[in-house]
Amino acid sequence: PVSRTPRYVDAYLAALLAQASQRVSGQFHEVARAAGVPVAEWRILASLWGGDPLPVGQLAATVIAPQPTVTRQLDRMVGKGLVERVAHGSDRRLALVRITPAGAALADSLVRQARAHERRVLAPLGPERAEALKAMLRELIDGSGPAGER
Repeated sequence: PVSRTPRYVDAYLAALLAQASQRVSGQFHEVARAAGVPVAEWRILASLWGGDPLPVGQLAATVIAPQPTVTRQLDRMVGKGLVERVAHGSDRRLALVRITPAGAALADSLVRQARAHERRVLAPLGPERAEALKAMLRELIDGSGPAGER
């Protein structure tokens, strides 16, 4: 057997998060594509499913894509009847995006499958460690706690 000296990226948080994300999301993206839903559409549908309408900028931040790219994707999804743009109640200049009943119906099935996929991925950790992992990731994302200290 060849012994291997650990590389920096083997313990580097950003690399580990990217590898984990790619492995976990890549498996589910195959499910979405098999259902005829491009990954970009799945991310938008999942972000809007079960929630309030979102401004395009916030939606772009949530799906981790440039706003112009999300705007073009939304145009296609509006054409398919999956989402719609609505005016903000108090600021008519601000457009919000909400999922349509057709988009929600499509997302319902995919969300069920995504939840089952997540359960399979997290099963080896057990429920307590799985919830702890998700809580720690939310802390990192929110910038609270040790990761948020500057």
